[in-house]
Amino acid sequence: MQELQTLSKIEKKIQKKSPSSIVKIGIALFFIAVAVIYAYTNTGNVPNDVYLLIAVVFGAYMAMNIGANDVANNVGPTVGSGALSLTGAIIIAAIFEASGALIAGADVTNTIRKGIIDLHTFGNVEIFIWAMMAALLAAALWLNLATYLKAPVSTTHSIVGGVMGAGIAAGGFNVVHWITMGKIAASWVISPIIGGIIAALFLYAIKKSIVFKDDKVNAAKKWVPFYISVMTWAFITYIIMKGFKHIWGDVVAFLPFPYSKKPLFWEAAVIGLIFAIISYFWLKAKLNKEEIENTRKGINKYFIVPLIFSAALLSFAHGANDVANAVGPLAAIADAVINGGISAKAEIPFWVMVIGGVGISFGLALYGPRLIKTVGKEITKIDPIRGFCIALAAAITVIIASQLGLPVSSTHIAVGAVFGVGFLREWLQIVKKEDKETENELKIAEKELKNVLNELEVLKSKENKQKEDYKRIVTLMEKEDVLNEKIKKLKKILKKEIKAKYVERNLLWKIVAAWIITVPVAGVLSAMLFFMIKGMMG
Repeated sequence: MQELQTLSKIEKKIQKKSPSSIVKIGIALFFIAVAVIYAYTNTGNVPNDVYLLIAVVFGAYMAMNIGANDVANNVGPTVGSGALSLTGAIIIAAIFEASGALIAGADVTNTIRKGIIDLHTFGNVEIFIWAMMAALLAAALWLNLATYLKAPVSTTHSIVGGVMGAGIAAGGFNVVHWITMGKIAASWVISPIIGGIIAALFLYAIKKSIVFKDDKVNAAKKWVPFYISVMTWAFITYIIMKGFKHIWGDVVAFLPFPYSKKPLFWEAAVIGLIFAIISYFWLKAKLNKEEIENTRKGINKYFIVPLIFSAALLSFAHGANDVANAVGPLAAIADAVINGGISAKAEIPFWVMVIGGVGISFGLALYGPRLIKTVGKEITKIDPIRGFCIALAAAITVIIASQLGLPVSSTHIAVGAVFGVGFLREWLQIVKKEDKETENELKIAEKELKNVLNELEVLKSKENKQKEDYKRIVTLMEKEDVLNEKIKKLKKILKKEIKAKYVERNLLWKIVAAWIITVPVAGVLSAMLFFMIKGMMG
């Protein structure tokens, strides 16, 4: 397809401009070295500081892998739709990811991720430290491999697998809370399906209410403010629940009445509704004054700015939550080394959040483009309307899952939403709808050819032809050749597009397979690393 050829050209240009592999590795190693020095200056001379510094190396490596793999889901659709350039998306994501981690990052984390194993598994502090080191390194290695294979996977699931594997290696299968693991496994199916369905429903609604209308301009002026106000509500609610939950007390400290320690759903929803109503009336007034093209391209322009904002907000919320979860094992090791004991919960020191926040920015800049292109361009073709639906689905799905108490993966939601809009395109045979101009052009050319042939037939059968008649016959015959060639090309285009699949099946099965094996692979790898570390240290 033409879009894949274009993608190939873009990729070659990016590869020419991007730093070489050796330079990237050098920058990554430099960041890890700086992280070790920074951690050492912030922790001082503590017993077993070698363990801590080794853990910092693993933690910095993990943070870069999060940036390379996980963050692509936040900005991939924005890049794929053309709303932002690859460079612009990386800059915005890096700033907001780091801001989310440093400003609104968790100050406390469960040292045993998701409570999947029993703390009594570990007989002493050293075994606990070795297990957390193995979990951290195993998750990072798996994310690195997944990024190389261009498979967007869940950071959280990688950590879960790592902790589970190390726990089993340290204390056997009985230490795992299998009910919790069952809920996490269920999210592999629940997350992408919910995300895909919501994205497809919004895309279908936008098509029916705006895109498929003959008068797209008036339809857009009526419905675009509504859709964007829905997105405003969803993202304000989402960002309060997920981005501000750790600093909610500071945010609302000025209020004269009692408030909850963490934002409740109804509080976030009401604030979101207020912003949604304001955005609706503001956009309504603004759009009534604007003139736009009565085409899909003209309508797409309305969704570009909201899509850019969604990428920024998704990145901020991701930095405030997932980064803290990912560096949780590093925080657990720091707590165990400094305090000499195992805590059910441990504070995340600011220096750990700095390593996590800055590390994801480095990883995103160095290796993020690989996954950004996969999510944004290679699964299915994305334009601003489709990207808008994907981002909106991601926010709404997280809100629904939070209220139902379901452990979902932001990666699975975003990628599921991309597949959702792709399969909707196939179901609607979207080419026939979107390429009306091509079909109309074909009909006009066929009608014109018919008229040419009729006129030719009349002239050829005419007796006593004049000089002008012969000139007209030559002109018509030339026109017939041109029209036949044009019709042939138009039919070829339509036939090729109709036969095309709008979702890359090879990528679909590769990503699903990567999701399924994430926890087992990270677990096995973690168990092996635990025994290696134990053998070396013992």
